[in-house]
Amino acid sequence: MIQAKQELLDALSQAIQEVSPGATVPVAFESPKQAAHGDLAVTAAMQLAKPLKKNPREVAQQLVEALGRHAAAKRHVIAMEIAGPGFINLRLAAAVKQAVVAEVLDAGPQFGTQPRNGQRVLVEFVSANPTGPLHLGHARQAALGDALCNLFEAEGYEVTREFYYNDAGVQIATLAASVQARLRGFKPGDPEWPDAAYNGDYIADIATDFMAGKTVKADDREFTASGDADDIDGIRQFAVAYLRHEQDMDLQAFGVRFDHYFLESSLYTDKRVDDTVARLIAAGKTYEEGGALWLRTTDYGDDKDRVMKKSDGSYTYFVPDVAYHIHKFERGFAKAINIQGSDHHGTIARVRAGLQAADAGIPEGYPDYVLHKMVTVMKEGQEVKISKRAGSYVTLRDLIDWTSRDAVRFFLISRKADTEFVFDVDLALKQNDENPVFYVQYAHARICSVLQQFADKGGDATELEKSDMRLLTAPGEAALMLKLADYPGVLAGAAAALAPHDLAFYLREVAGAFHSYYAAERFLVDDNPALTRARLALLAATRQVLKNALAILGVSAPEKM
Repeated sequence: MIQAKQELLDALSQAIQEVSPGATVPVAFESPKQAAHGDLAVTAAMQLAKPLKKNPREVAQQLVEALGRHAAAKRHVIAMEIAGPGFINLRLAAAVKQAVVAEVLDAGPQFGTQPRNGQRVLVEFVSANPTGPLHLGHARQAALGDALCNLFEAEGYEVTREFYYNDAGVQIATLAASVQARLRGFKPGDPEWPDAAYNGDYIADIATDFMAGKTVKADDREFTASGDADDIDGIRQFAVAYLRHEQDMDLQAFGVRFDHYFLESSLYTDKRVDDTVARLIAAGKTYEEGGALWLRTTDYGDDKDRVMKKSDGSYTYFVPDVAYHIHKFERGFAKAINIQGSDHHGTIARVRAGLQAADAGIPEGYPDYVLHKMVTVMKEGQEVKISKRAGSYVTLRDLIDWTSRDAVRFFLISRKADTEFVFDVDLALKQNDENPVFYVQYAHARICSVLQQFADKGGDATELEKSDMRLLTAPGEAALMLKLADYPGVLAGAAAALAPHDLAFYLREVAGAFHSYYAAERFLVDDNPALTRARLALLAATRQVLKNALAILGVSAPEKM
């Protein structure tokens, strides 16, 4: 069916050009709102009607006639109908829909994926400064970023996962001062406690281990404590290594890995910030005013020019970001994606303006951004705001401990990134259809149970792809097969739109189609072994698609629940 759909898409593209030469409308199929309306829907007529100055139904009739002349339509389509204001509904031959079962079983874990395309993409996400445990914003970034990386790998890209953080600066100095105050016997609430200090219990834990002279090792650094409360530089390095280790442990528990860690401080030590500023000055894109150096960001659509270098000689925060992204491009990443909180919205125009002003050959719109909104946590009907360990916020580890890695992953991906999200702990623990991750995983486990029952009765489940798929004619079978055939397109669309939530939504649709099928039909039909094998083949294909898609989201596919 995958090949048939592609042939029909090519035929539709040609038909559109025949009806409206030069038209640029999207060439795509949609799913009809009701199964009775057909298998595939085309909306192009309504998009073409206005520029052609024709009635949409008239355009739809022209498209039907043009499409009907193509060999692919003659081979794969048994009926084309015009409905409503100009929808075109296609009814596919049964064999086209049935073909997807063998296609899934033949491809297995590779179903839906694309061959390597030689393109590289860098995805930067989490990027938490080592000043405390990972909070819910970092958790949402971790889920979104890792799923996006998996999506791009499935689409054939070579993906690099990068974690960028500041290992110096004001926040790190505050961290060191907070640990030093603990080492000297002070605690939050004492007169001697610094006003800006971090108050979580983790500060006391760092101080205890520093005093004991322990060694801490993170993925990107290792440091041994001196135990000297006056060794502020040693305290700083130990605290950074300690919290980087803690972050590593949280991310490992969440099933997230990184290929590279990038330090903001290296942009200064390697003179990349100085070189970037010099390049902008040489390009004539800066000016001095009020003792500060400004960048003409208004030349690139910003609402006002921005200060690059303050009168005290320090750089504003977007300058190292520009240097960092020039370095990304120079490393060969023609495509780069940043996953950040919505509070970074103002940074986008400045960074892109700086990249264009630097005249480094970087295309407009580089890098891509996925901005997410924060997460509210509800537990026992009440909003949860405080974590004792963190001092002021709920952490990623809290969510995992309260629910599960699978629930946290699925929930945080299940909504569009730029929408507010309420994480309901009680819902995540429910074992019923209200819990979306349970609903999807239970579909997989149910299929495993049926296949096991077949094996327990002495059935041979090998070579199910050779079953007689012509026997799959029930309405629930047609609906499920059509849904399985959507999977490659869903992957491609989710990657192109930077929208992993589309995959979570798709999983719920597949699970829904399966559960409906499960309620309507018998699978182990004792008096019809050929039908049994065909239906088990469809179940095995459904299991494979569920497993493949859950893996993209980093969620397990349990065989028992």
